[in-house]
Amino acid sequence: MNQNQPGGSAPQTMFRSDLFRGQRILVTGGGTGLGLAMAERLASLGASLHLWGRRAAVLEEAAAGLRQRHGAEVHVQAVDIRDAEAVDAAVEAIWTQHGALNALVNNAAGNFISPTEKLSPRGFNAIADTVFRGTFYTTQAAGKRWIAQGTGGAVLSIVVTWVWTGSPFVVPSAMSKAGIDAMTKSLAIEWGRHGIRLNAIAPGVIPTEGASARLRPKDSGADAQAQQNPMKRLGTGHDIGELAAFLLSPGYDWINGQTIALDGGDYLANGAYFKQYAEWSDADWAAARQAIEARTAQDKAQRSTGGA
Repeated sequence: MNQNQPGGSAPQTMFRSDLFRGQRILVTGGGTGLGLAMAERLASLGASLHLWGRRAAVLEEAAAGLRQRHGAEVHVQAVDIRDAEAVDAAVEAIWTQHGALNALVNNAAGNFISPTEKLSPRGFNAIADTVFRGTFYTTQAAGKRWIAQGTGGAVLSIVVTWVWTGSPFVVPSAMSKAGIDAMTKSLAIEWGRHGIRLNAIAPGVIPTEGASARLRPKDSGADAQAQQNPMKRLGTGHDIGELAAFLLSPGYDWINGQTIALDGGDYLANGAYFKQYAEWSDADWAAARQAIEARTAQDKAQRSTGGA
């Protein structure tokens, strides 16, 4: 049964098929997971896409699929958003080679569970440098060009419901995402006069392979998570794709400075995530750490070899 509609009917949409025709949109972390889900929806509505990530082969595979399914114009760049100079150069390349962006989706992120007292500075920075600093670098690189050219633009950032509740065992991510939430509100005020608007989505549990491997390494517990949700289901790519399209649509350009929860009411009902890990034993944490390290090694190998 389709999770989005009663009785398994096809997901509904309120958008015309050419809504983003002629619009250039950059999606960071666009090769997999939530980034690809949003790219999929934007491509289906006519957008020309630029996908960034750290694994070139993964990006190329995603782009090929989008072109095949939607006839979309899709360009890819392997960019480490932790490097401010690399980010600015890559944004400049888009402007020079393809034209100005119309919108930016800040989706690139990283996360893993850990007892905070055992977190190393390197581990903290691995998250903060991508989520907090990298998001700012990309936003500033696009924003300063929009301001200089007087064209305006839209920024959509993916945060978490932890910006309201906090969350144990993922403190670097919770801190960084809260910073993005503050950036969204602050720049909505500062840059609004330039025709630039900023909004954010705080998704609930939308299962993706990478996130599940690092945040729920022992057991995804998808059925239990669905049952505790007021809507009795988890999120889907369709859910986040539709909301992203709505918030980026030129027809809704008076929505500014908002962070919208997309979680079926879960955080209202259940509060912070990962509270159950307070009951874990040292053996539980050792097993989780081993699984997380194995997944990280796999991703690093793909970056170094160009594997998909």
